[in-house]
Amino acid sequence: MEKGLSILVLLMLAPTPSWLGAAGDQEVDALAAFKGAVADPTNILQSWDTSLVSPCTWLHITCNPGGSVTRIDLGNANLSGALVPELGKLPSLQYLELYNNHLSGGIPDELGNLTGLVSLDLYSNSLVGSIPNSLGKLKSLGYMRLNNNSLNGSIPKSLTEVEALQVLDLSNNNLSGDIPITGSFTKFTNLSFQGNKGLVYALTPPPPPAAPTPSDSSRSKTGIIAGAVAGGIVLLFFTLALAVFFIGRGGAHARFFDIPGEEEPEVNFGQLKRFSLRELQVATDHFSPKNILGRGGFGKVYKGRLANGALVAVKRLKEEHSHGGELQFHTELKMISLAVHRNLLKLLGFCTNATERLLVYPYMANGSLASRLRGTNLHSISSIP
Repeated sequence: MEKGLSILVLLMLAPTPSWLGAAGDQEVDALAAFKGAVADPTNILQSWDTSLVSPCTWLHITCNPGGSVTRIDLGNANLSGALVPELGKLPSLQYLELYNNHLSGGIPDELGNLTGLVSLDLYSNSLVGSIPNSLGKLKSLGYMRLNNNSLNGSIPKSLTEVEALQVLDLSNNNLSGDIPITGSFTKFTNLSFQGNKGLVYALTPPPPPAAPTPSDSSRSKTGIIAGAVAGGIVLLFFTLALAVFFIGRGGAHARFFDIPGEEEPEVNFGQLKRFSLRELQVATDHFSPKNILGRGGFGKVYKGRLANGALVAVKRLKEEHSHGGELQFHTELKMISLAVHRNLLKLLGFCTNATERLLVYPYMANGSLASRLRGTNLHSISSIP
């Protein structure tokens, strides 16, 4: 009996695990304050039980292995109300995704305390007031999208010191004053600031090309004719090469990804976008393991977000320069890009260099995309009606 009491006393005196301690309570309190400040007509926050010591079991919340909140994913959640200063008390937060809601009021200065923040997406709300100068302290911030609100005042010059900033969208607000043109802002064009009538656009597009002289005109006509002939030769060569490829495979049927009910427009080879490797690295957070949608024999599929906010699935073929990998890449690129059937998975673009071969597809949230990009559930072209 005495032994049992001793064990009980030791357990009571033992230190509380960090994820159950003050940090956990602070995060629960911060999220509870946010929940209390918003209207939630669709009960999307129903799982947020503020009596718990940790929010890691709540829906739309992601935690790291240590039990600290790293993501709040509440985009398109039909929430209304205000952002609360307590959101600045989430020390490990990396992603604050509250876009496309009905949030109003200002952006709290306390968000500048989220020094680990990578993505701040508050676009398409009804936010007012100025952009806090404190956001310049977010040295890890790579994405900041505040577009389509009613923000006013000037753009804080402190933001130019955020060297990690790769994507910035402040368009369609009521901002005024000069657009900074130093530091990280040298990366951005007028598109990041359009729709703000009071802004002074120091960034200018390149001048239009000079009108050709008569002699230039003659040379241009000759160039057009030569280009047309060369283009015809290239097209003929490509067609022959494609035919030889299929003959060499013994007449095997071409294989495509078929998604019933997909109503995307037809995809032509000329419509494919060639993405830069840097663009896809930023979109996938440098091909982070947390963004992996699936794995297959030829590589991995990652979820990514492009600079314009579009979600994509990036198929990264294996780095090894194996014959199978090269064949898979070129076959998939050529055949899917030439697809003319409305039920074929749309290929958005590609990236290829000495070390990487990547294909970019639309992201499908129901998970069926990853299984198709892993090479399963393929249908023969002969089965398409």
